[in-house]
Amino acid sequence: MAEVPPPAPTGDELLKVLSALGNPHRLRIVAALVENRNYVSALAREIGMGRPLLHMHLQRLEAAGLVVGTLELSEDGKAMKYYEVAPFFYELTPPVIARAAATITENADRTDRTAKEEAK
Repeated sequence: MAEVPPPAPTGDELLKVLSALGNPHRLRIVAALVENRNYVSALAREIGMGRPLLHMHLQRLEAAGLVVGTLELSEDGKAMKYYEVAPFFYELTPPVIARAAATITENADRTDRTAKEEAK
């Protein structure tokens, strides 16, 4: 039986994913998490980034569905949030982009402007 391809993303979904991946720090975070899941402090040391900035990037990746965070208790009872890459596959072809563009909402336009303002 042939595998069923995943449904084409909506314009809003595609914009969120592309925006999340459109930052070199977030690409490095995804690359680091491909090897193994990690918690914020260890991941921050691994990629040489402060925890607050890393946390902001992880939130953006998680909102786009590219990483998943789970809260776990360490042996000493401390709560730690582990992150790992979520399985994803996006195929970018002109027809996929055309279908996605037809579904972009006003909300996505506002979200894009807000993200650009935050990046300044």
